[in-house]
Amino acid sequence: MIQVNATLGAGLRGELRRDVPMARHCTWRAGGCAAYAYRPADLEDLSLFLRSHAELLRVAPPLFVGLGSNLLVRDGGLRATAILLHPGLGGLRLGAVEGERVQVLAQAGVAAPKLARFAANHGLVQAEFLAGIPGTVGGALCMNAGCYGSETWQYVRAVQTMERTGAIQVREPADFAIAYRHVRAHGFALGIEAWFVAAVFEFPRGDGAEARARIKDLLARRVASQPLDQPNAGSVFRNPPGDFAARLIESCGLKGFAIGGARVSEKHANFIVNPGGRGSATDIERLIEYVQVVVEQQRRVRLQTEVRIVGESAGES
Repeated sequence: MIQVNATLGAGLRGELRRDVPMARHCTWRAGGCAAYAYRPADLEDLSLFLRSHAELLRVAPPLFVGLGSNLLVRDGGLRATAILLHPGLGGLRLGAVEGERVQVLAQAGVAAPKLARFAANHGLVQAEFLAGIPGTVGGALCMNAGCYGSETWQYVRAVQTMERTGAIQVREPADFAIAYRHVRAHGFALGIEAWFVAAVFEFPRGDGAEARARIKDLLARRVASQPLDQPNAGSVFRNPPGDFAARLIESCGLKGFAIGGARVSEKHANFIVNPGGRGSATDIERLIEYVQVVVEQQRRVRLQTEVRIVGESAGES
């Protein structure tokens, strides 16, 4: 790992650690170490950390991590500073009311299912789909996460982004190119490195009891159809236009196929599980690549990953 002499400066209230095993912070329970990890106390603390540790972050750039449910860190580790947003950036409250629509302000470290329950408990509807997203608001914003026919950015009215300097900016959906599982900045200057730290959502008023019942039903459907009892990172591949990744993988006879400790789930073919955390990040990545090759050979479709893979392979750190 790289060597940087880093200490917390005056005023910082978070926790900075060196050589942090990312398997503890990724839902696959696999992967190497991050050179550093910082867990901010809150949004202001994160801003101060970015401002006061520019030299550290020049050598070990920031990687923002929520629940680690869409992330694989290779076994050789990561020459970065993992910024662990959960639970420090956990602010969640009601905002402005505009007729029959109510705004909800949520910071990036809020778990998406928590946002769904919060909305339902305040008599708001259409947020129920968020209960099926196994990550945080920040991750949902980054990839326009969605399920059950809805997507995150349908309900976003504004976002807060934080630049590497610690500056916070308010931006609108028009500042971004938003597509299926993809969000790209296009309405402000290129070359600005910034991360989502909060969002303003807007949901209509409705029957909160019905919303809570729908959340309960959606969670029951997840338990019945997804391998939630084993370490996984949610859906591994994006659905290709007009089809489903799970159907293509299953049609190639890959359910249950394993490389090392990693295995294509028998319950849902678009999930790769790591039973007991015994598989390595290398096992998982090799299995992802194998599935892509087989599906392309047999079905003439190149599956694109939803999960983000970062870091160095074993022996390269």
